[in-house]
Amino acid sequence: MVLTGLEQIKKVLPSGLKGRKIGILCHAASITSDFIHITRLFRNRKDCLLSAVFGPQHGLHGQTQDNMIEWEGGNDPVLGIPVHSLYGENRKPTEAMLNDIEAFVVDLQDVGARLYTYIWTVKLCIEACSERGIPVWVLDRPNPVGSLPFDGPVLKKEYFTFVGGASIPLCHRMSIGEMALWIKCNYYPSAELNIIWMKGWRRHSHFSETGLPWVLPSPNMPTIQTAVVYPGTVLAEALNISEGRGTTIPFELIGAPFIDGEKLKKELDSRNVEGCVFRIHDFIPAFNKYSGILCHGIQIHVTDPEKYFPVGTALELIDSIMETSPEGSLKFNPPPYEYEMNLMPFDILSGDSLMRTTLVNRDPVSKEKERWKQETEAFRKELRNISAYPE
Repeated sequence: MVLTGLEQIKKVLPSGLKGRKIGILCHAASITSDFIHITRLFRNRKDCLLSAVFGPQHGLHGQTQDNMIEWEGGNDPVLGIPVHSLYGENRKPTEAMLNDIEAFVVDLQDVGARLYTYIWTVKLCIEACSERGIPVWVLDRPNPVGSLPFDGPVLKKEYFTFVGGASIPLCHRMSIGEMALWIKCNYYPSAELNIIWMKGWRRHSHFSETGLPWVLPSPNMPTIQTAVVYPGTVLAEALNISEGRGTTIPFELIGAPFIDGEKLKKELDSRNVEGCVFRIHDFIPAFNKYSGILCHGIQIHVTDPEKYFPVGTALELIDSIMETSPEGSLKFNPPPYEYEMNLMPFDILSGDSLMRTTLVNRDPVSKEKERWKQETEAFRKELRNISAYPE
């Protein structure tokens, strides 16, 4: 069984946290293997004092559904301490929020996609704590899709936003602890960062092999299967097609009223996309895009995760929709998106403008995927410098 960072400090607190006033960045999935939440563990400790709790996008308990739905902090009636929202008026902790904190602890379940916002909240916390000389402790957790190949463009600096703040691939294979270390090494070298590494985790491990319970880290990440397809199909958020929000299997379903499911499946099957099967599936979203409207589309069934390239598959899927739909049907949504008012949403999600240009110009997607291979190979070599886990 994998021992998370939280599991390891459950009984013995690191000396650097003893006697300190603690702030914790956490969410619903910040639990032990026996389902005890981190805030309850720290509330009962006698060797430190829990002073404040911080929550990322979707709220401390996963209560806010969609992108750009902010939430407000307040006071926890049970803990009797402040709860600060870092997805609202502030995304970076303010001086006032950190006034009564001597050590900052992070325990978040990431999902292995660069554009998932939790690590960028961590980046802003590292920056704020570095400015005030507060040590940061990251309690590491598995990347649930670490067994997938590196995939997608490496994010270019001119496209840094709240859905990407480091030059890493879209599907990066790192744990949240390794990402935090990457951020320190590349952007905040003077930050005091401590990481409680996992025990027993290997990068190629499937989450089902960890022995850990899956608690959805955000409202539209209900299962591991969702996490597997997410690094690719999340690109649909920047298009006028439904990514399955408003259904019970978001990101596994892709569709729109203008799509011809039969033509789409035939086109996809002709491309021999590895690691998955496409099945025609119509759906009516209960909310979000096309709420209450029949969408024609497909469901992605991943049959071999180790051969499945989520971003490459999504590129083939989007290209196939453009190929089989009436000309001009598929559109790229304009900004704003996740606090970015100028750059195209698809570009900040994918990593640069070249994937969108490939699609618009109807250029061969094989050339675009070949570009990624070169970028991810360079990243793989860089990752060796900070890698904490074996393959």
